[in-house]
Amino acid sequence: MSNELVDDYDVVDVLKQLTDHCARLLDVASAGLLLADGRGVLHLAASSSDRVHQLEVFQLQRDEGPCLDCFRDGHQVLVPDLADEEQRWPQFSRAAQEVGYRSVHALPMVLTGHVLGAMGLFGDMPGTLEDDDLALAQALLHVASVAIVNERSATDRATVNSQLQRALSSRIVVEQAKGVIAHSADLDMDHAFAVLRRYARDHGIKLSVLASQVVDRELRSEVLVQHARAVAILH
Repeated sequence: MSNELVDDYDVVDVLKQLTDHCARLLDVASAGLLLADGRGVLHLAASSSDRVHQLEVFQLQRDEGPCLDCFRDGHQVLVPDLADEEQRWPQFSRAAQEVGYRSVHALPMVLTGHVLGAMGLFGDMPGTLEDDDLALAQALLHVASVAIVNERSATDRATVNSQLQRALSSRIVVEQAKGVIAHSADLDMDHAFAVLRRYARDHGIKLSVLASQVVDRELRSEVLVQHARAVAILH
């Protein structure tokens, strides 16, 4: 993931890479990242799949769940079996199990003492992650936090909040662009994002800039879909 951190890196893409890498490298099925805005309100910033995307949104809407507790306390929340937590988070636990998750490990995103957000690692089977997996996930979170906030100014809370807000605003535009592409090409949201990201990378455009062009109709979504088919990421 450090390869993404060049001078002109795209924060939205880095955060997506974070969740994708965690889902691939760790003993989990999915990963989702929540970031706080300047008022301390959490928002979904990235997810490795639409399944965890929907669950993280549910967690925010119901204001209960391990990632929220992790963010508020600034400590890891490890849940080896969600069936044991139905009294603690009744709505979240039931919803998570209904979509196939059996365990969750929530880790705080912290930079120079500031808790920026929390990442949820969701497993399809009960069990506790190994210490090495937890350490790797925490290290990846730190790399991502540096992508959001310039380390030299990270002690300035106003600067941290401003950087977080920009990252969240970019995420909103990307979600809107995914919706446009998904609707026009009859794709699910995961494939729509793959189309968007591949075009951005192949044409050297920041993901957030390309998303704005799609949302503002400066670039037709059909152009991106045609490119995706040409490079064989869509059939």
